Amino acid sequence: MPDLIITNAVILKLNANNEQARSLAVKNGRITDIWDTPTPPAGTIAISDRTKIMDLEGATLIPGFIDTHNHILSYALLRDMVDCSSPLNQSIDDLLNQISSKAEQLPDGQWIQGFGYDDTLLSEQRHPTRKELDQAAPNHPVYINHSSGHIAVANSLALSLAQVPEDIEDSSKGHFGRDLDGRLNGVLYEHAATSSVSQAIPEKKEEDLIELLGQAAEEYIAQGITMNTVAAIGMSNNPRKELDVHLKAGKTNVNPMRTQLLIIHSLLQDDGMFSHYSAKELDEEIQEKSNGRVSLDGVKLFQDGSIQGLTAALREPYFCDESLTGTLIHEQTSLNEQLLNFHQRGFRIAIHGNGDKAIESILKGYEYALQNTPQRDHRHRIEHAQTATIEDLNKMKELGVASSFFINHVYYFGDRHERLFLGPERAKNMNPLKTASEKGIRFTVHSDCPITPISPLFSIWASVNRLTKEGHVLGEDEKCDVITALKSMTIYGAELNFDEESSGSIEVGKRADFAVLDADPTSIDPLYIKDINVLATVIDGELVYERV
Repeated sequence: MPDLIITNAVILKLNANNEQARSLAVKNGRITDIWDTPTPPAGTIAISDRTKIMDLEGATLIPGFIDTHNHILSYALLRDMVDCSSPLNQSIDDLLNQISSKAEQLPDGQWIQGFGYDDTLLSEQRHPTRKELDQAAPNHPVYINHSSGHIAVANSLALSLAQVPEDIEDSSKGHFGRDLDGRLNGVLYEHAATSSVSQAIPEKKEEDLIELLGQAAEEYIAQGITMNTVAAIGMSNNPRKELDVHLKAGKTNVNPMRTQLLIIHSLLQDDGMFSHYSAKELDEEIQEKSNGRVSLDGVKLFQDGSIQGLTAALREPYFCDESLTGTLIHEQTSLNEQLLNFHQRGFRIAIHGNGDKAIESILKGYEYALQNTPQRDHRHRIEHAQTATIEDLNKMKELGVASSFFINHVYYFGDRHERLFLGPERAKNMNPLKTASEKGIRFTVHSDCPITPISPLFSIWASVNRLTKEGHVLGEDEKCDVITALKSMTIYGAELNFDEESSGSIEVGKRADFAVLDADPTSIDPLYIKDINVLATVIDGELVYERV
C-alpha cells in the first residue's frame, strides 16, 4: 500500500518524451505508480488509513529543482553582515553611513563585515578605500565583499590584524590595489588577496554554523530545491570545520536537501587533508559521516576571476580598458598535470571559467587529461562559461565537457557587461544556452547564490527571456525554450550529478522529490515564470515545506 497519493495535479514529468500525468503514488520514498487520470483508477491500488492523500486541486507538480552551483553556507553567514548593495546604497557615503551605524552597535575591536557593494552602481563609479572605511569605523576592523564575490575592501585595522605588509607582492592568483603613492588602498582582488585578510576574522562556533545553515536550507527548500551542490568546500579559514558543518547538518536533517560537495583542489594536493584519496574513497567517507545525505560531487578549481572585477581572462581586451585582458590563475602545463592527476584518481572536475581565454585553457587541460587517460562518460564541467564562443562550444561537444551556466548574470549584470565590460557583441552572446542545447552539450543553469538570489524559477525565467535589469533583451538568439530551461534545473542537473536513474524527472522507480507550483510554466506567458509561487516541496515522499 502506498504511503502517499497525489491527486488532481498537472504533472510535468520532464522525461524524454515530455509527458504529462494527473496523479501518482509513492511508497518508501519512491514513485510506484503514475496515472493519466485525476485520481487512481478504481481498483488499481489499495489504500490504508495511513496513506496520505495530497489533493493539489489543479496545481502543477514537477521534479524537485536541482541547483548545481551555489554557496549556501556563505549565504547563511550574510545575516550578521551589513548590506552594502545597490540600489540600497546610491553612493559611497551611503555605504559608509551604514558601516558607521553598525560600528555604534558593536564594542570596539569587533569585526564589521559587509556584502554586495558594486563599484559600477555607486555614483562615484569606484571602490571605497581603506581610508574611507577608517573614517567610518576607526576602532573596528572592517571587511566588505564586492557583489562579484571576487573583490573585497579592508580598512587599516583589518589589514594590520591580518599582518598584511605594505610591500606584499601580487600574484596571478590575486593582487592588491594601491593608491598614487604606491600604498595599499584596501582593495583586494581575487582569493589569494581577499583570503589574506579574511583569515584573520574570528570563526563562528560549529553549532552556530549548523544552525545558520539550517536556516538557509529552509529558504532553499521554500524555492522548491531538493538537491543542492555546494560549489567550493575549502575556501574558508577552517576547511575541516566547514566540511563537518555540512556533514552534520545532513546527518541530523537540519538540512533536509540532498547535498553534493565540490572540494577545492588544494585539499586534494600533496599537502592537503585528502591528498591520497581517490574519488571513491572520499565519497564513501562523506556518505558514511552524513548517513548518505551528503555525497561527493567532484574537485573544484578556478582558472580566472570575475568579468565585472576585470579579472576574468579574455582573448580580447575589456571594452572599458583596452590595456586589460584578465589573468589565468594556473599556468597551462601546471593545470594540465593537475587535471590529469585528479582525472586518474576518479574525480569529476569542475573549473570556474568566466572569460573565453580561461575557457580555452580549461578545455586544453581537459583534452590533455583525456588523451592520456581516455574516459567516455567523465562529465567534467566548466562553471559559469559566460563568454564561451562557438569554437569553445564545439570543443566542449567534442570532449564531452558539460557546463553550469551563470544565467542570472544576464539580468543582474547584463547592462553593464554591454556598456562597460564586454561591449555589445560579446555581451549578447553571453551564456549561450540555445547554441549549447542545439549542439547537444549537457548543461545546467544556476544562481551562484549569494552572488544572486536563490530562485530556480527566476533562473528559468532568465534563460527563457534574457531580460536585463533595465528591461531589454540581451541576446535574442540565445533565448532558451521553457521545457529545456525547466530540464536544466531538473533532469539535466541529475545527469550532471550522475543521478539520473534516481532523480530529475517524474518516473516510476525514481525518488519522490517534487516541487508544487501554483501555475504551469509551460502554459503561461514566459514573462511571468519568475512570479510563480512554490506551494510545497516534497523530499523522499515527505512534505518538507508548505506555503502558508
